[in-house]
Amino acid sequence: MVRAFVFDAYGTLYDVQSVADITDTAFPGYGEIITQVWRMKQLEYSWLRSMMQDYRDFRTVTRQSLAYTLDVLGLKATERLFDDIADAYNRLHPYPDAEEALAALGGCHLAILSNGSPGMLAALVGNSSLKRHIATVISVDSRGVFKPDPRAYGLVEAHMGLKPEEIVFVSSNGFDVCGAKRFGFRVARIERVRPEALRHEITQMQAVRPATLFKMLRTQQEMLGHQPDFVISSLKELADLPVLA
Repeated sequence: MVRAFVFDAYGTLYDVQSVADITDTAFPGYGEIITQVWRMKQLEYSWLRSMMQDYRDFRTVTRQSLAYTLDVLGLKATERLFDDIADAYNRLHPYPDAEEALAALGGCHLAILSNGSPGMLAALVGNSSLKRHIATVISVDSRGVFKPDPRAYGLVEAHMGLKPEEIVFVSSNGFDVCGAKRFGFRVARIERVRPEALRHEITQMQAVRPATLFKMLRTQQEMLGHQPDFVISSLKELADLPVLA
C-alpha cells in the first residue's frame, strides 16, 4: 500500500530554469548559458564531492558552480551581485502544475527528499505556496552525501518510518530516477520534455542552443538499466496512478 509520495525538489517541484530571471538581468545576453552551465556544473560538483568523499553542503556547491560558470565565460560580478544570483536558488518558482497536484494527493503523506541544504530548503519551501502541502522536508545534509548515493535515499525511512514499497518517489531528473529505483522505491518520472519534441527542436537548429543541450543531457531517461515504474508528463497525473486505486 502506498502511504507517501516523496518528491525531489530542484527540477521536479521547483523550476531551476527560473533563475534566468536574474542571470539575464545581471549579464544581458548571457542569461541562458549561465543558467544551463550553472545547473549542469552544480550537479556535477555534487557527484564529484560524493565520489571524492569531500562533502560540502549544497549551498557551497551552488556557489562554487556559479563561480566556475562566470569564470569560464569571463564574466565578473561584485560580491553583492554574486550573492544575489546564488540566492536565486532559494526563490525558484514552483512549476505551474505543482500546487494543484499536491492538493489532489492530500490523503497521502507528502515529503521532499533533496540535495538542498536545510537552510536552502527552508527558504525555498517557505517562500512558496507549496509549503501548506508538504509535511516533511528531508535534506541529504545529515548523511553528508548527495543523491543518487543510496545512503541519501535511506533518509526517507529514517525520518518517516516507511519502507520503500510504501512510497512513490517522484522526480524529473534522470540520475535521481535511477538512484531511487535502484534503492527500491516505486518511481514516477515526470517527462516534461518528450523525446520526439526534443528531436524536432534539434532538427530546427543550425547550432544547438545551451537550453537545448541541457534538455539533451538532463531531461531524458538515462540508459542505466533502472527504469521508472510510471512515466507521466505532468505532476497532476500522479493522482491517477494505479497505486492509488
